[in-house]
This record gives sequence, C-alpha cells and structure tokens, in this order.
Amino acid sequence: MSGVKILTDIEQPKRAVRPAIIKGIKCKCPNCGEGAMFGKWLKVTPECSVCGEELHHEEAQDFPPYITITIVGHIIVTLLMVVEARTDWSLATHLLVWIPMATVLTLALMQPVKGGVVGMQWAVRMFGFGGEKEA
Repeated sequence: MSGVKILTDIEQPKRAVRPAIIKGIKCKCPNCGEGAMFGKWLKVTPECSVCGEELHHEEAQDFPPYITITIVGHIIVTLLMVVEARTDWSLATHLLVWIPMATVLTLALMQPVKGGVVGMQWAVRMFGFGGEKEA
C-alpha cells in the first residue's frame, strides 16, 4: 500500500464487549458510560458529550428491530399460551390485551436494544469504530 498504515486488531487495545453492551443497553456511551447515546429516540448522537468518542459510525440498521421482535414474540406467545390454557377469554379480550402489550413492549425495548447493538459494534470495532477511515 502506498504509505498508508492500517492498524490490525493485534495492534489495537482490546475493548471489553460485555460492559460496552451493558452501557449501550442503558443508552449511555459505550466508552465512558456517562454521556447519552441518543439525541432523539433512535438517533445516535454523532459523538459523546462527555468523552468525545465518535458514535456516528454505527450501522445497527435492521438488527435491533429483529432482536426486539424476537424478544417480544417470545414474551407475548408464552403469556398467550399460559392464558389460553388457564382461561376462556373472548377474541375481543385477547385483542384488547395482546396488541397493546406487544406495542408497548416493542416501543420500550427498541432503544435499549439498539444501544446494546451499538455498544457491541463499538467494542468489536465494527465499521468505523476501529479507527479506519471511511471509504
């Protein structure tokens, strides 16, 4: 390569994955754990207001909704099966319970799940989090 030095994983200090994911789930900067990760509901801030870590590299895309749907689906289906086995609810009651519950759970989990995904990306140096220049 023409004078460009590329850092390899061996030359870069390791980042702890689990603490970064936990900080992300708390919607905090994966580096310092203090600054807010989100400026708006699902919009990641370009950089941490406390430590200055660049967060604009994140490319969570469709992974957080996939994880959220999986979690909510397991919760709702399990509860639905338990209720169905023990009670005799009408269809209207099922609709009035499960649809709002699924909606609330989805909205409540989306931001922490996205934060965890961004924390994981930061910890394993995915996309631009490794210090490499963007193409």
